[in-house]
Amino acid sequence: MNATGEATRTIRLDLAYEGTQYHGFGRQPSRQTVQEVLEEALARSLGEQIRVTAAGRTDAGVHASGQVVSFTMRGRLAPPELLRAANAYLPEDVLVHGAADVPPELNARRSALRRHYRYLIWNHRLPSLWLRRWTWHQTDRLDLWGMQAATDQLIGTHDFVSFLGHQAQEPAGRTTIRTVERAEWWQDGNLIGFEVTANAFLRHMVRGIVGTLVDVGRGRLDPAQFGTILEARDRRKAGANAPPHGLILTGVDYPEYLEVPDKSHERLQEYPGPGWFPVHPSGGRSAVSTLT
Repeated sequence: MNATGEATRTIRLDLAYEGTQYHGFGRQPSRQTVQEVLEEALARSLGEQIRVTAAGRTDAGVHASGQVVSFTMRGRLAPPELLRAANAYLPEDVLVHGAADVPPELNARRSALRRHYRYLIWNHRLPSLWLRRWTWHQTDRLDLWGMQAATDQLIGTHDFVSFLGHQAQEPAGRTTIRTVERAEWWQDGNLIGFEVTANAFLRHMVRGIVGTLVDVGRGRLDPAQFGTILEARDRRKAGANAPPHGLILTGVDYPEYLEVPDKSHERLQEYPGPGWFPVHPSGGRSAVSTLT
C-alpha cells in the first residue's frame, strides 16, 4: 500500500537503450535523460505518476541491454499490456523488453547482487561505420595477452579508488571497496570486448579500468604496473577514462526468489558481442578467441 492506504503493485521492467542522445539514466534539470522519457511514457500509458528506481545510473552516452528498474503502481494493467503500452510512447532508442509483477521487497538498486558490463573496442586503422556509436576506435595494435594478464589482478575484493571518476561525485562516507567476480577480454576479428562483473561499480570505474588497460595494450604500461596502480588507491596514477559510448550495461542479477521466469520477458538480441558482426574488413569472419 502507498502512503494514502491505496493498494499498490511492485513492477519490474527490463529495458535497453542507446545512450547516445541522453545525459545518462538519472533525471537532471534541463537535460534529457532515460529516466525522464521512461517515466513520461509510463505516466501516459498508466494514467498515474510513476517514479522508477534503476539498478544502475548509467552516465551520459552509456548504453544498456539489461537495465532493470522497479516502481509501484495502482493500476491493474497486466504486464504484457503494460510492456506494449509503455513501448508505444517511448522513443525508438529506448525499449522495454520485460515486465513482471514482483514481490514488494524488490528494489532494483538495493536488491541487486551483481551487475554485468561490456566495453567494446574497434581495433583497426579505419573506424567502423556501423559500430561507431558503440565502440572506441583504436588504431594501435593491442596486446590482448598483456591486457588479460593485467586484468586478472582485478579479481577479488579491492579498493578501486584509483579508477573512480570524481571523488566528489560519490556520496560522502560511501566505501570504494568492490568485489569483482569476472573480468576477461575476447576478440572477434577487429572487435574486442571486455566483460566485467562485480557486486557494484564506482562512478566511471569501468571506463577508468579500460582506459588504463588499453595503456597496457599499447605497451605504455606492463601488467605488473597495472597492479601497482590498483594498489596505489590514487586516481592520478591511472590512465584516462575510456569514452562512454563503448560501455554497455548488459545485465543485473537478483536473489532467486526475486527473479522472474524467462518466459515473462521477450528474448532481446545481444548488443555487439562475439560473433555479432558478420563481415570484417579482411573479407572473412574470424573465430572467437577468449583470452582466459
